Amino acid sequence: MSDTPEHVRCLIIGSGPAGYTAAIYAARADLKPLMIEGPLPGGQLTQTTEVENYPGYPNGRTGPEMMEDLKAQALRFKTDIRNGWVTKVDLTGPVHKVWVDETTEIHADTVIISTGASAKWLGLPNEMRLRDIGGGVTACAVCDGFFFRGQTVALVGAGDSACEEASYLAKLCPKVYMLVRKDHFRASKAMVHRVENTPNIEVLFNTEVKDVLGEHAVEGLTIVNNKTREEGKLDVTGLFLAIGHKPNTDIFKGWLDMDEVGYLKHRPDSTKTNIEGVFVSGDAGDKVYRQAVTAAGTGCMAALDAERWLAAQGKH
Repeated sequence: MSDTPEHVRCLIIGSGPAGYTAAIYAARADLKPLMIEGPLPGGQLTQTTEVENYPGYPNGRTGPEMMEDLKAQALRFKTDIRNGWVTKVDLTGPVHKVWVDETTEIHADTVIISTGASAKWLGLPNEMRLRDIGGGVTACAVCDGFFFRGQTVALVGAGDSACEEASYLAKLCPKVYMLVRKDHFRASKAMVHRVENTPNIEVLFNTEVKDVLGEHAVEGLTIVNNKTREEGKLDVTGLFLAIGHKPNTDIFKGWLDMDEVGYLKHRPDSTKTNIEGVFVSGDAGDKVYRQAVTAAGTGCMAALDAERWLAAQGKH
């Protein structure tokens, strides 16, 4: 076996809608892309049950099934898809160096980052169990609120995104409990006013979830007031978490420009990062929309940007 690092023209780090779409476009452009799937092949959607808002699936599709469809399409165009996890990068030179599983070194002319972001959870055993079986615990109101029409739900969070998601749910649900850990919002005044002016949103301050009730689906919550220690029960059939996302970008710290949370910065109207030949797609660089269809769109953009960059370097 040769010790010489493998050299590829286009390396895609991470899978999911962004990575697979980038692979489809890059492969069709004859860039012969290599994809390293990452620790969660298929990305966040593999933890989602029904997906009904992605174009082209009139009857809906489960998240895992949809990712298998996208993967099959990328494979059809001869994308080299490998299981593994990028553990280290060196982006100093014109050729970008990447290590997979700490041992295998790969050199790439262009790199497309599609490592995504991970929703933050409370970490309660029943919360995680019900999330994993599609039992009514979710971190995306826009994705899943439709399934809770006419039902009473609870949402945990205090920032702008939480207020926005509570307002969205209030259009579908007769009652939305908004659970805020502190005695105040972290959101902007405008978003707070929107919540306060929505009659079917009830805000419970100084309130935390102690347990999620239900065997196969959410049947209620045990809550506790963290000031008085008084416990209570909420009769809800859905629990939405809006306590933030963490982009999976730690390995790029010190190399790529990112905001205070870790989302990768890119040039306006472009997927280009601050390093030539390195592009970002999907939720790793999107803290605003975070939808499968927008991730796929930026995957297309990143592949086109990579193809044009290689052509400008005389490498295409």
